[in-house]
Amino acid sequence: MEALVENSLDSAKPLLVLAGPTASGKTALSLALAERFNGEIVSCDSVAVYRGMEIGSAKPSQAERARVPHHMLDIALPSEPCTAGDYSRKAREAVREIAQRNRLPIVAGGTGLYLRALLDGLFPAPPRHEALREKLRQRAQLRGSTHLHRILARLDPAAARLIHPNDAPKIIRAIEVTLSVRPPAASNSLTPADTAASGDAPASRFHPITAQWQQPHQPLTGFRVLRLALNPPRAELYARINQRAAQMFETGLVEETAQLMRLYGDDCRALTSLGYAQAAALLRGEISREEAIAQAQQGHRNYAKRQLTWFRKDPALHWLVGFGSDDAIQQQALALVAQHLAAQ
Repeated sequence: MEALVENSLDSAKPLLVLAGPTASGKTALSLALAERFNGEIVSCDSVAVYRGMEIGSAKPSQAERARVPHHMLDIALPSEPCTAGDYSRKAREAVREIAQRNRLPIVAGGTGLYLRALLDGLFPAPPRHEALREKLRQRAQLRGSTHLHRILARLDPAAARLIHPNDAPKIIRAIEVTLSVRPPAASNSLTPADTAASGDAPASRFHPITAQWQQPHQPLTGFRVLRLALNPPRAELYARINQRAAQMFETGLVEETAQLMRLYGDDCRALTSLGYAQAAALLRGEISREEAIAQAQQGHRNYAKRQLTWFRKDPALHWLVGFGSDDAIQQQALALVAQHLAAQ
């Protein structure tokens, strides 16, 4: 059905998506494709949206940005929320503006929820429940984010597998949405706030956020989408992840984190991101530098595994088995994009 929608209009513009796990070479491949096919790159990364977060987000360098126009970088302060809905609205504007100039929009990144929001739209989320959020924040402060993650695992195991146990804001939002919406024919005298306060969260009485994701969305229209994804050999990917995480510390991640903490405070949500969280713990004296690097490496490896799990659920993805910097992979991708453009 999605393919029919994407190809239903003769005037549909081509759109390229390049997904994949962290450190898989998306930047290198997206640059090669953009330079060959008159493209512009739309970042799809939940950390790269924040200004001042350069090293830990592995943003394209200034030299790389000079080669090809980039969009959706540095669009928010680290102290500002940037939800998947916020990203979707702005990224759709960027994609349409690029296409209107008869250039090829190339959406490149590894944040699966942002990509889903852009292409498929989001479910009709309930309004913010501030009382519930505050109770969950208090519980996180008292007992830690891993405690909330266990609650989420009881409510919605699928959501818990997609959200890192240390990512308190995402865990809180997932629990909030789950508890704020009742499933069909549900009857429950407890309010969401009461349930959160007691810690008793019977999954059968509420509507898991992952189930709500299946509700009707508003997909992006007017485009013929080619979806590519990188899948390097796992051992080589992990080796690159380890090397890159260590290099981030060597090239100033701790100093960058210290500056962000001075500007936005220790409790800035963006500083819970991988790499920054470990650098912040190092600055607080909670762990050694060696421990911070090891934890960041492990965290990024776990994240890559979750990314691959997420993307494998998309049957429309065409998988490229290798790194985006590999000549053979670039040639495969160039041929697929050329074929896609010739089909219009």
